[in-house]
Amino acid sequence: MPRQNYIFTSESVSEGHPDKVCDRISDAVLDAFLSEEPEARVACETFATTNRVVIGGEVGLSDKGKLDEYLGQVETIARDCIRDIGYEQEKFHWETCEVSNLLHAQSAHIAQGVNGDGNRDEGAGDQGIMFGYAVEDTPELMPAAIHYAHHVLRRLADVRKSGEEPTLRPDAKSQISLRYEDGHPVEVTSIVLSTQHEREDQTSDDIRAIVEPYIREVIPDGWITDATEWWVNPTGVFVIGGPDGDAGLTGRKIIVDTYGGAAPHGGGAFSGKDPTKVDRSAAYAARYLAKNVVAAGMAKRCCIQLSYAIGVSKPLSIYADTYGTGEVHEEEIERAVAEVMDLTPRGIRTHLGLNRPIFERTAAYGHFGRAPEEDGGFSWERTDLADALKRAV
Repeated sequence: MPRQNYIFTSESVSEGHPDKVCDRISDAVLDAFLSEEPEARVACETFATTNRVVIGGEVGLSDKGKLDEYLGQVETIARDCIRDIGYEQEKFHWETCEVSNLLHAQSAHIAQGVNGDGNRDEGAGDQGIMFGYAVEDTPELMPAAIHYAHHVLRRLADVRKSGEEPTLRPDAKSQISLRYEDGHPVEVTSIVLSTQHEREDQTSDDIRAIVEPYIREVIPDGWITDATEWWVNPTGVFVIGGPDGDAGLTGRKIIVDTYGGAAPHGGGAFSGKDPTKVDRSAAYAARYLAKNVVAAGMAKRCCIQLSYAIGVSKPLSIYADTYGTGEVHEEEIERAVAEVMDLTPRGIRTHLGLNRPIFERTAAYGHFGRAPEEDGGFSWERTDLADALKRAV
C-alpha cells in the first residue's frame, strides 16, 4: 500500500515566467498553422532573453507554396502573445523586442516515417514513453498540490490583468506543500509565492498583503491554518522579471505542465508540437484513460504508461499501476483501455479531436485538470469512457 501520512510539494509558474512566455509563443504558432491546415506538421521552439525572441523549428504543409506566406505571420503572433501576457517593460516590451523567425520546412526523413501511404498506417512522430495520471484528491481528479499551485497564479493573473491589483507584474512562481492524512490532503504546511511587482520600495510584507486574500480565496476552507508557513517574495525586491531577468525556453517546465512530480514523466515536452507528436497526444490520451479509470470507480489512483516507436502506428506497450487502490487487476485495466480506445496516433487525434487550434490555452497553468471546452479544448479531460471501461472488465 502507498504511504498514507506525509507532506508533498508541487510548484507552478505564471504565464509571464520566461519559459512560459516561450511555451505560449510556440503553441500560438502551432494554432495558427492548424487553423490554416488541420494536418499541418509543426515543431516550434522559442527562446527569449533581454529584448529578443528567437523562434525556430520545422513546419510541414501539404501546399508547400504557402509556407512562406504563413511564416510571415509568425512575428506578429509572437508580439501579440507578449502583449497579452503583459510585458511592457524597458528591456522586454512586446512592441520593441527583436523577433527572429528561423522556422523552416520539415525534414523529409521525418515526414516519411509519420505520413500514411497506401496500405501503410500513419506512424508516431517520435519514439518515447508517455504517462497519464489521475487521483481522487480533487473533483478534477488531479494531485492537489499542483492543482492549487496553478489556481493561485491564475487568480493573481486575473486581478493583475483586470487592473484590480495594478502593481503586480507578469512573472511569478508558486509552491504549495500539503500534509496528507489517511491518504487525503488536509492541511497546507507552507506557501511560497514569488511575484514580480512594480516598485523597489514594495517590501515582502507589502506583497503578502496584496496576494494573501486571493490565495486564501482559492485554497479549500480549513487547509490554511495558524501553523501554515508563508514565504512571499522571500528574497525581497522582484522588479526585474520575465526574459530580461532570466532567459526562457520552450519545454523546460514539463513537471509544472503535468502532475507536479506526483507521477512519472516520460521526458517529452508538449508546447509547439502538433498532435502527430506522441510526446503530446499520447500523454493526453494517457491522462484521459487514467482519469476515466478513476471516474469509473476502478481505482482511487491510476497511472497509465504508453510507449511508441517513430513511424510505427500501434503502441508498443500499455502499462497500468493503481498503487494498491484498484478494484480490478491492472492487467484487466490494460486490456480494457486498449479495447475502448484506438491508441494509434491517428486514432488518438480523431477520438480527442486534436487537429484543431486548441493548444495556446494549454501553455500556462497546466495541461491537465482543466474543464473540457465546447470547441474541443481540453477534450482529454472528459470522463465519457467510464461506462465503456466498466463494461470492458
